[in-house]
Amino acid sequence: MELIQIILLACVQGLTEFLPISSSAHLIVTPLLFGYALQSLAFDVAVHVGTLAAVMLYFRQELVRMTIAALLSLRDRSLADPDARLAWMVIVATAPILALGLPLKTLLELLRQDDDLVGLVIVGTTIGFGLLLWLADRLGRRHRDEYGIGWGSALVIGLFQTVAIIPGTSRSGITMTAGLFLGLTRQAASRFSFLLSIPTILIAGLLETKELIDSPTPVAWDELWLGALLSFVVAYLTIHFFLRFIERVSMFPFVVYRLLLGGLILWVVLQ
Repeated sequence: MELIQIILLACVQGLTEFLPISSSAHLIVTPLLFGYALQSLAFDVAVHVGTLAAVMLYFRQELVRMTIAALLSLRDRSLADPDARLAWMVIVATAPILALGLPLKTLLELLRQDDDLVGLVIVGTTIGFGLLLWLADRLGRRHRDEYGIGWGSALVIGLFQTVAIIPGTSRSGITMTAGLFLGLTRQAASRFSFLLSIPTILIAGLLETKELIDSPTPVAWDELWLGALLSFVVAYLTIHFFLRFIERVSMFPFVVYRLLLGGLILWVVLQ
């Protein structure tokens, strides 16, 4: 890979993984727009590791508190501690992707044999779920934080997350949409989405790593380290500034962006 290609794709991944605009769509469209070959599986794994490290570092204090509280709750079987409750809600929300992820991924692999079909699917999900995000932002009551999420709400958010296996959906976008519909504030929906990304990206990364190990393709480690580092830095900054401004900015700019992106992808597909 060329240096500029590594920088571009790593920055795209770091920026889009936690914004409600679909990192998968961007990683597919970016090489097409700039005339690059589609990046390797190894590079995808590397930049995802970078974004995983970023979200874990950003929420390091919360993760320590949640882990300790969750372990203590196993002894007294109580969820009175808000951190313990939040930890278990993340686990509950992760369960659907564990149960449905592999069957859905297998189905999508069949669809990906048709490039035009994949492109049209991305157009539909980018626009359709963008409009759904706008609807959730308009209709959501936004009256509770992430510590108020119950078992049912966590399961609903987790079920919404399974849809993100479809390219163009946006894992962050669909989980924020669910959270807003369920009455979370914008920041709470975003924070829960980011916490939920940790086990989700970890699971996806392990599966991709297994595929990488089974592949005979040689690995360019210098490219992977650079990609991971850049995606880490950009993802950390993205999380920081997104959470600072989301309550004032609303989701509308991201909805508009998704509509424009969907139009651009449609134009690329029809060429």
